Order: sequence, then C-alpha cells, then structure tokens
Amino acid sequence: MAPTELRHVEVLVAGGGFSGLGAAIKLTQAGKHDFVVIERGREVGGTWRDNTYPGAACDVPSHLYSYSFELNPNWSRSFSDGWEIQQYLRGVADKYRVLDRFVFDCELLSASWDATARRWVVETSRGAYTAKILVSAIGALCEPARPDIKGIDGFTGEVFHSARWNHEVDLTGKRVALIGTGASAIQLGPEIAKTVGRLDVYQRTAPWIMPRHDRTYSKPERLAYKHVPGLQRLVRTAIYWGRETFVFGFAINPKLAAPVRKMALANIARGVRDPELRRAVTPNFQIGCKRILISNDWYPMLERPNVSLVTDGIAEIRGNTIVSTDGTERQVDAIVVATGFHVTDSPAYDKIKGADGRTLGEVWRSDGQQAYKGAAAAGFPNLFFIVGPNTGLGHNSMVLMIESQLNYLMDGLRTIDEHGLATVEVRRDAQDWYNTKLQQRMQRTIWTTGGCASWYLDAHGRNTTLWPGFTFTFRALTRHFDRAAYETTTEAVA
Repeated sequence: MAPTELRHVEVLVAGGGFSGLGAAIKLTQAGKHDFVVIERGREVGGTWRDNTYPGAACDVPSHLYSYSFELNPNWSRSFSDGWEIQQYLRGVADKYRVLDRFVFDCELLSASWDATARRWVVETSRGAYTAKILVSAIGALCEPARPDIKGIDGFTGEVFHSARWNHEVDLTGKRVALIGTGASAIQLGPEIAKTVGRLDVYQRTAPWIMPRHDRTYSKPERLAYKHVPGLQRLVRTAIYWGRETFVFGFAINPKLAAPVRKMALANIARGVRDPELRRAVTPNFQIGCKRILISNDWYPMLERPNVSLVTDGIAEIRGNTIVSTDGTERQVDAIVVATGFHVTDSPAYDKIKGADGRTLGEVWRSDGQQAYKGAAAAGFPNLFFIVGPNTGLGHNSMVLMIESQLNYLMDGLRTIDEHGLATVEVRRDAQDWYNTKLQQRMQRTIWTTGGCASWYLDAHGRNTTLWPGFTFTFRALTRHFDRAAYETTTEAVA
C-alpha cells in the first residue's frame, strides 16, 4: 500500500513489532480486513529490527519468547540473539500473510480525535487516514534516550546510541567510551572490548547481574521439539512457571529474593578478582529494584587490561575529551551511548490528541502516566494500547502480556460490533479506581522498597511501567472486555 490521499479504515494500528504484528494476525483471523498497520521502519520487528549492536540478544529464554500460537522449534540457543528473533518475526509475518496490511516507512505524525465524525484523524509521513479504532502498538523501548551532558553535541569524534548502531564506524583500535551499564551495555561491551584499543566504561549505578545459562541446542533436540507432540509446549510451560516464582520476591515479600541476591553476589565473586573493582560493581540497592541483567562475560571484561571502569560522573565533554567530576580528562575517538529509552515520557505520546484537545503526553505529565488495564485512557475514545502503562515485566516474557492485551482488544472489537457501538471510552472513575488499587499493591514491591531510582518510575515518582503481580492474573483480568467500565455511544446516535 502507498496511500496518497485520505483513506478510511475501521482499525489503524501504529507500530509493527511483536504487538502490531500480533494485532494484524488476530484481526485477520477474526475476519477483519479493513485495517492497516503503519510502521516507521522498513519491515516488521520493532526493537529487534532497530537494535543491531554487537552482542544484541534476549534475556528471556527462547522457548518463552514467541507467540503462544506460533512456537519455534528451530531456536538455535536457549537465549536467542536479536538477529534470530528478527528472523522469527519475519517468518511469522510471511506465514500468516499479513504483510499486505502493513505500510512501511510510514511514521505517525499526529492522531486527533474528531468528536463530530467520531473517528480518529491520523496524519502520517505517507498520507492521511481516518479510523474508527486507533491501536497504539508503539513499544516502550523504541525512543532512545540521550544523556544530557554538557558539550556532547560538540564532540569531535563519533557518537551514537546503542539502539542506532552506526555500522559504518570501525571501532578497531579506537579509544571508546561506553556510557551506561544497563542491559544493552553489558551485551555490547564485552564484544567491542575484544577489538578496541581502550574502553572506558562510565557507570552511574552498578547493576545486579546473574549468570547467563545459555547453550546451543543440538540438532536432535530441535528435531524433538519439532516432531514430538507437546514436548516444546511442555518445556515452555516449565520455563514459564519457573520465571513466575520471581514474583514472590519482587511483588509479595522482598525478603524472599535473598537466594537470588546470594547467587548474584557469587557471580561477582567468580567474575571479579580485584577487591576494589569488586566493591565498585556491587550494587547498593536490593536486587530486583532495577532490572536484573544476565551475563557471563561482563565482569571478566572489566578486568581486561584495555578496559577501565569509571564511577565518577561526567562533568562535560570538551572536543574529544570527557571530563569526569573529579577533574580527570580522558581523550576518546568514539562515544557509545547506552542510556536506555524514553519509557514513561515517550515523544510518541505527544502525537495523540484526545477529546479535550490535550495530547496523551500533556495529560500524563500533568496527572501521571496511567490507563485502565493498560489498555485504555479516559478522554481518549476508541483508543486501545498494547503494552500500555503498568504492563511491563521484570521477571517474565513480555509476549505473554502482549497476547493478554490482544485478547482484550479483540473482545472489545467484538463487543463494539455486536452492540453497534460508535464509541467506547473508559470512565474516569473506573480508571482512577483501577490505578489506586494498582499503586497500593505497588507499595509493597521491591520496585518501591528496594532503595533505587529506575526508569520504571515516571516524573511523579510512581512506577507506571511494571505489572505488580503474576502474568496469569493479568491474563484473567484482560480475558474479556468489561463494557460496564466504559461510556459508550451507539451508531444510531447522531
């Protein structure tokens, strides 16, 4: 498709990652063909298309990181790399024949609610649409966050974010600064340390890191997963329940996370011999408060002769020199920024304008980021989120949550069709009640009591990113669209 003038569709989905692709498949299976998926990239994949840095991989076991309706018996490893996941998504899109519903290289510019027409007016880089239903399938990890460092824009060398890796730049033999020690940094750091001349790792907060129990699957194993009925689903189920047990320590009683902390401390002891370095990489907050990372080679990398861990903050950048807060100056040829994403303050939120003329960004900056069941927001009729507020996970596969929200979306569309509804808008009191209860549950979690500041928190200090409980409870919560929580109008109303 290449729209050149206003097009009318029943459903417009923004985003072509796991969420958007899943929506396209579910819509097609439900017999709905009057929809379009707009995607600013050149193909499906979302974060797995965009993150191509050295060592990019998933920290959720492969058998759990797939759609439940499309298991992949051909995973090569227990933890797949980014390229393999991208290949999986390409294959799923081809198999379910939904690519003709996608418009690629198509960026969402704005989406405004037209109360008179009771439709969304959507402007894109490839034309305009109107849609009865707007589905935001924009992922949380899609807008890179660049650090606010004095002088970084005037850096005379190469500088790029890990999520926008510049493959034209050869780092071999170069002096490189790696800013950040999060999930991307601990994957790419050990890879580039093998070839760079010097690597300075700037650490603001030491992360908790667990061993990565990764291995290659043998050919007999892959054949068994493919041909033995139920075997792969059994393995997937076992992995799922194992991951769910982390909820007890994260969201119910933080003291139950003590065994995990002991394993992480043992991982430091095994990987770091130098006592001073060992102290520097030992976190000062409870395990689980921030995302737990997995790696077997991060700690050994820090003891390489060409690697230095810098724990002083960055005061400024002058020319090709990074100046630390202690006054130390270090000249570098390239800076790799691995400082995460705009999760609670995504620029995409300022593109969606609701019934009162305010954007999602304006509403959430004022009132805090919140939604009803992570799927709908008061003041934004006929808008559904996939991976909305408080649907993220710190322990299990996000695909589980995506499928739960797809269930809610599809039952919502079925309800709209069956009752001839023109609009559905979650009631403010229902949304407030839901979020009050959710934040009350959040108070007892490790993310609130763990003594850290993390990207899980919004500007109001509330954790609006994670789901404070088991995934199966969220699945039950979103199994059916609860019309009673919504203000509705019918098609018959003028």
